[in-house]
Amino acid sequence: MDVKPSNRVASIGAYAFAAVDEKVSELKAKGITPIDFGVGDYQDPTPRLIRQACKKAVDAHATDGYPSYIGAQSYREAVAAWLKRRFDVTLDPKTQVASTIGSKEGIFNFHEGFVNPGDTVICPSPGDPPYKRGTLFAEGKVFFVPVTHRNKCEYAFRRIPDEVARTAKIMWVTTPSSPLGYVANLSFLARAYEFCQQRNIILASDEAYSELYFTREAPHSALEVAKDNNFDGVVQFHSLSKRSIMTGWRVGWVAGDKRVVDVFKKVKTNIDSGTPNFVQDAAAAALADEAHVKKLRGMVKRKRNLICAALKKAGLKNCKNPAGLYLWHKAPDGMSGEQFATLLIEKCHVVTTPGEWISDTVDGENPGAGHVRFAFVPPIEEVKVAAERIAALKLS
Repeated sequence: MDVKPSNRVASIGAYAFAAVDEKVSELKAKGITPIDFGVGDYQDPTPRLIRQACKKAVDAHATDGYPSYIGAQSYREAVAAWLKRRFDVTLDPKTQVASTIGSKEGIFNFHEGFVNPGDTVICPSPGDPPYKRGTLFAEGKVFFVPVTHRNKCEYAFRRIPDEVARTAKIMWVTTPSSPLGYVANLSFLARAYEFCQQRNIILASDEAYSELYFTREAPHSALEVAKDNNFDGVVQFHSLSKRSIMTGWRVGWVAGDKRVVDVFKKVKTNIDSGTPNFVQDAAAAALADEAHVKKLRGMVKRKRNLICAALKKAGLKNCKNPAGLYLWHKAPDGMSGEQFATLLIEKCHVVTTPGEWISDTVDGENPGAGHVRFAFVPPIEEVKVAAERIAALKLS
């Protein structure tokens, strides 16, 4: 029997972070325990208050059976209450909020509700792989907007061709941007909203890193620029993964325009059976508490400062991210991101992600070329060890 993948699967290649995991496994097979900054998966424990809430909820939901496809009403109310406190936006939890199995599932499947073969989706490069992969699975075309340290991840809307805008169904923005860590100001979000409104494009904002910021002003949401227009054409995707060290719990949400959320609900109902109720209860407890989030911000900032200081001591330019879980750092002159990542593995036993692996070429250039991504997920003691090893390198 000749087994062949579908054209969709054949078109997308390997998943970048699966390749990172493979590198880690290779080191472990050699008896080396690497310090893994490759995949954005915390190695610290989920806060105790969340675990306690889950333990209690397991018994409370002992006879529940399948959960709601779109999320329990109590969970959606908790999300709406948090959005009101955090961004001063008022959403109806019955009609304008739906649960997701983390951001990845929601973002990937979102395209199935709106993209027909040949339609375009506007995405940042570098950016989260599900923007591109979800588009391709929906048989759409991707138009990449380069995001760099130079443009601080603000799109040059005038450089998006009219023929792209005419066929575009969705435009993705990310704030804070991943992996560069720039925070979108309200002016940029308002310009993005106006661009999409004039062209009948859904503005989809990925805000999974909004609570990891290191400046006085907290990041804004795209929902804020559309709140006086009943969120017309705007949705926010969010997750508990990065905010509350709940990567393995798989719980998040989409919120915004009722009509857009309704379509997503229809897609979701046909794909999965929802997030378990006891996980939703734990997520609601997480949303009700800000103390653990403040502590997490401080911990991530400390990790960032250790690695940035080490890279500077090794001879590279200082390049701190203002927000987010990642450091997007330039490789030494004349070295590709893959070469720099290989050097860090061989000399320091430190795993990072080459920028070329998570970026797509725009106008003949890959904006991720010559960069590596550090994810600040190892425990602080391992970060200290990694920093010592990196600082001992001579990179200039």
